[in-house]
Amino acid sequence: MQSLQTYTLLTVGAGIVLQVPALLISSSTGIIVTKSASNNSLAEDISTQLFSHKRVLYVSSILSFTAAFIPGIPKIPFMILTAVFGYLGYTLNEVQKEEAVKVAKQEATKTEVAAPPDKIVPAIQSDVMEMEIGYGIIPLVDPNQGGVLLENITSMRKKIASEIGIVVPPLRIRDNISLKPNNYIIKIRMVEVAKGEVMIDRCLAMNPGNASEKISGFETVEPTFGLPAIWITEADKERAQIAGYTVVDASSVIITHITEVIRTHASDLLGRQEVKILVDNVKKQYPAVVEELIPNIMGLGDIQKVLHKLLEEKVPIRSLVSILEVLADYGASNKNVDTLTSYCRQGLSRTITKTYQTPKGIIAAITLDPALEQKIADSIQYSDHGSFTSLDPVYIQKMFQVLLDETEKMTNLGYQPIVLCSSSVRPHFKKLVSRSFPNLVVLAYNEILADVEIQAIGIVRMPENKKQQI
Repeated sequence: MQSLQTYTLLTVGAGIVLQVPALLISSSTGIIVTKSASNNSLAEDISTQLFSHKRVLYVSSILSFTAAFIPGIPKIPFMILTAVFGYLGYTLNEVQKEEAVKVAKQEATKTEVAAPPDKIVPAIQSDVMEMEIGYGIIPLVDPNQGGVLLENITSMRKKIASEIGIVVPPLRIRDNISLKPNNYIIKIRMVEVAKGEVMIDRCLAMNPGNASEKISGFETVEPTFGLPAIWITEADKERAQIAGYTVVDASSVIITHITEVIRTHASDLLGRQEVKILVDNVKKQYPAVVEELIPNIMGLGDIQKVLHKLLEEKVPIRSLVSILEVLADYGASNKNVDTLTSYCRQGLSRTITKTYQTPKGIIAAITLDPALEQKIADSIQYSDHGSFTSLDPVYIQKMFQVLLDETEKMTNLGYQPIVLCSSSVRPHFKKLVSRSFPNLVVLAYNEILADVEIQAIGIVRMPENKKQQI
């Protein structure tokens, strides 16, 4: 037994003693290597590695407690180390718990504050204009696939803005898996206003009426104007053009449709904020007229109503300073929107005349019979909500039939249907026919420049008046 004890002490004990220098050397090497990647002092690195992790302190405490029971090792120093490491580990654990609670409270506060703008505001915000497309149209939008639609839309917005004088809002494009692959819809303020279908691998051919041959393809209806058309292959494009067809690609079809939607619904795109942008732009060059008009005579809402009326009848508002000058002249004495709009139309007579002149420089139009004008004028009733006509419905239907015949005659002659009448009747007649003839242009005589020739293509005369005329 004595020999076994002596052998154990000389072998195992000596082995343990010999491993202590190796442990110290390897620990020192590790500290030096770690220190090379740090800008802190050696003391800071050692304290950070030893006292920043509670697990290291607990393991050190257990090892110190175990070492105290090794034969030949003094117990008191290791017991002290056990207590010190244990206490440090426990303290560090409590500090980390308190820090975790503070961080959790801060995150909860951030979440509560950020939740409304992240979740609620986007849900109630909407784009002024947007287009939803089926997945088959995506290549027209994606520049990586050779799509030029986005570039064409940017150019179109600038062109429309220069033509009619409004700030055309950006058009947001979204894909909609519920649509058919080649379909698209156009929305204004979240309401669908137009839709269409295109074939991106084909061209749309339209016969203007003088095509020399028939081209084979998929028959369809052109989405913008509802004209009969044919989707033809790219190989037949040149042949169709030689035959007299008007041929456009799918991107051009969509661009044309968007352009007409903007022109038709320009008044819906013009809110108070857009009016403020336009007025502020005028104020930079013409501050006097803006300062006189706003807010002493009219507010932005009143100006917006007048501009809305002008755009409804496709009157450009490019010359906004002229419109504001007229409103400053008449706005103080008259608050009726229809009357102020009529004054503005007179002030824009040069623009209106230029818009509807034929290539020969004349205004071709249909006139109203004086007896009909008088009957309309006598039927005008005024109320707190505006004015209206009180014509008999049967009489109105007869008038519409005569008007339809005259407009068809004018269209067959190659002219745009235009009706000319007196300024006092014009807004009421336009309101009367707007639903049945939405694209009919109604002008007043004083909206045409004096030096421009007016050619009467026809006259709207009621049957009973024709008998009297005879």
